[in-house]
Amino acid sequence: MKGIYEEILKKRAQGKKMLAVLLDPDKSDDSKIERIGRLFDSKGNGWPDIVLVGGSLVVGDTGKTVEKIKGEFNAPVVLFPGSCSQITDKADGILLLSLISGRNADYLIGQHVNSAIPIKRSNLEVIPTGYILIDGGNVTSVQYVSGTMPIPRSKNDIAVATAVAGEMLGLKMLYLEAGSGAEHPVPTSMIKSVREMVDIPIIVGGGIRSRQAMADAFNAGADMVVVGTAIEDNPDVISEFAI
Repeated sequence: MKGIYEEILKKRAQGKKMLAVLLDPDKSDDSKIERIGRLFDSKGNGWPDIVLVGGSLVVGDTGKTVEKIKGEFNAPVVLFPGSCSQITDKADGILLLSLISGRNADYLIGQHVNSAIPIKRSNLEVIPTGYILIDGGNVTSVQYVSGTMPIPRSKNDIAVATAVAGEMLGLKMLYLEAGSGAEHPVPTSMIKSVREMVDIPIIVGGGIRSRQAMADAFNAGADMVVVGTAIEDNPDVISEFAI
C-alpha cells in the first residue's frame, strides 16, 4: 500500500482529524488484536486512520503481529520502530523516526544506517518523522531506553525550536510524544505553540486516556492523535475514541 502520507495530507487539507492506534507486539496477542478489530468494526466508519506497530523495547515477532493486524483491521499498518530489529516488510509503511529532542546519535542516525538497506529493498512507504519527547510526569520506556532527556513541560520555546529545526531539515511530520503510559499528555499550550510555527502534520501521543484528552489535543492543533496504552489495557474504551 502506497500513498499513506498523501492521504494524511489530503485529510488534513479537508480539515479531518485523524486517529492512530498504537499496538505493541509484546502486549497485543492474537486474541486482543481480534477483539480490538471487532470493536472498531462495530463502529462502522470508526476505523483508525492508521495502525502503528512497535515500541521502545520489543522482543516479540513484529512481522507476525503486523500480519495479524492486517487480517483484522481495515487500515494501513505502519511501523513505529524503537530499533532496527523491529523492521519488517510485511507492513505498509514506516515512520522513520529521528529523536530530534535528544542528543543520542544512535537514535538520530545510527539505527537508520543499520536499517537503511533492508528498508530500501522493501516496499515500505517511508515517512521521515521528527520524534520529540516531552516530559509526561514519569520516566517512560522511551526515555530510559534512548537515554535522552525529555523536553520539560513548561519549555514551549524549546519544543518549538526543535520542531522548526526538524521541519527545516526536511522531515515530513512531527510526533510530540509524552511516552507510553505517561502520567500527563503533551500540554495543549505546547501543541498550540508548535502548530503556530510549523506547516507539516503534527502527531500527538502518550497519556491520551479519554475522548476529552483527544479533543483537547485536536483543538490545540494536532492533526493526528495516537492512542495505545488505554486501548491495550481496556479495549472496551474504543467507543470513546472511534471517530
